[in-house]
Amino acid sequence: MTESSTGQHPFVQRPHRTLLALSFPVLVSLIAEPLTGLADTAFIARLGTTPLAGLGIGTAVLSGVFWAFNFLGIGTQTEVAHADGTGARSRGRDASGLAMALGALIGCALAAIGFLGLEVAMDFMSDDAEIQSAATVYLKIRLLSGPAILITMAAFGALRGLQDMRTPLAIALSLNALNIALDAVLIFGLGPIPAFGIAGAAWASVVSQWLGAFWALDAVRRRLGWPDRIHWRSARSLFTVGRDLFFRTGSLIFFIVLATRAATLLGADEGAVHHVIRQFWILSALLLDAFGTAAQSLIGFFLGAGKIRYARRAAAVACLWGVGMGIALTIAMVASSGAVAAAFLPPEVHGMFSAAWLAYALAQPVNALAFVTDGIHWGASDYRFLRNAMIASTLAGLIALYGIDPVGPNALTVIWVITAGWIAIRTVFGMARIWPGFGSGPLKLPRSER
Repeated sequence: MTESSTGQHPFVQRPHRTLLALSFPVLVSLIAEPLTGLADTAFIARLGTTPLAGLGIGTAVLSGVFWAFNFLGIGTQTEVAHADGTGARSRGRDASGLAMALGALIGCALAAIGFLGLEVAMDFMSDDAEIQSAATVYLKIRLLSGPAILITMAAFGALRGLQDMRTPLAIALSLNALNIALDAVLIFGLGPIPAFGIAGAAWASVVSQWLGAFWALDAVRRRLGWPDRIHWRSARSLFTVGRDLFFRTGSLIFFIVLATRAATLLGADEGAVHHVIRQFWILSALLLDAFGTAAQSLIGFFLGAGKIRYARRAAAVACLWGVGMGIALTIAMVASSGAVAAAFLPPEVHGMFSAAWLAYALAQPVNALAFVTDGIHWGASDYRFLRNAMIASTLAGLIALYGIDPVGPNALTVIWVITAGWIAIRTVFGMARIWPGFGSGPLKLPRSER
């Protein structure tokens, strides 16, 4: 995709077309997993609100554990993009090999720790024994896919750093299509295959994620090759990146988990409604994040080549398209409220769903700028700034969550209003770091060029 000469890069002549060409495959591949999550939700909803609330807790905890290590993908993507911009592909090969090896080791460790800590996690997330039981069954199985999740994350980062967005797309579509097909068979049974219920949804994910991991490993081997050896000493620099992204992502996850807990403590109905909206929130976040992921690769490439003006132009184009997508999502969500409620929830909870859904829908343009600027700052390796901005916004959000009256009217809607405010704070920080550019941000123009 990339040219050795920066001036010949397609973005220089056709910025909008190039960004969209990079973003579209990312968009489809990123939303494949939450679409599978929605399929899980639709299938499990047929079993009742208690299993659905259990699925909500299970997916929130699992996402929380593994998203905290997304530096394996983010750091690898930026490192490979920088190496590509400077023409040093061997550096990218070594970085990707190290990240995938670490992904396998960390994934195994997290699975072991997860098994040991399940009871404590369930006691924290819910005081309903039936919800706890459903979530525990789901998590005990899903933890087996821990190494596969992190290996795939690192491999996708390497491929996207090379601006190869199509291979992750093919892998994501295939493994998630398999997941949905297995869902239908394993949850409800077929012929001699018994109905496993919520356990069937977990097994479907485990099988498909491991197949996807092996495919992703082979794709990186074909594009970059294997390093002669794993440079474990370089892990220190990756973990430096990881430290900042760990606290940044950990703060994000902490807010999402506590918001899920707050909703679940309101009751099984509120927990089920919150889970449905959260699944769509993840879907919309990834739709919007596609522009940030494309910008990350472009900005990493141009900064690696020393072309800051091209990097800033990529940031501006990505923000423009992100906001446009956010406005489109708001319109679509407001129009589809009734259809979503009918598809995923029983009639008796449609009232509480509608108000919370509206709060979520109206926040989409602001969400867009938050997610896109995340990608921009990842591409600029501005990880410490992202960490500090996320911690500040999460502290504000947690204070607001603590003040919710659990017996007050529209308590679930208040949770989603607080979520919108939490993201708005991130947006202000992310935009101001670029325009006008406070502090010593990597995208700030040198004084001589202003």
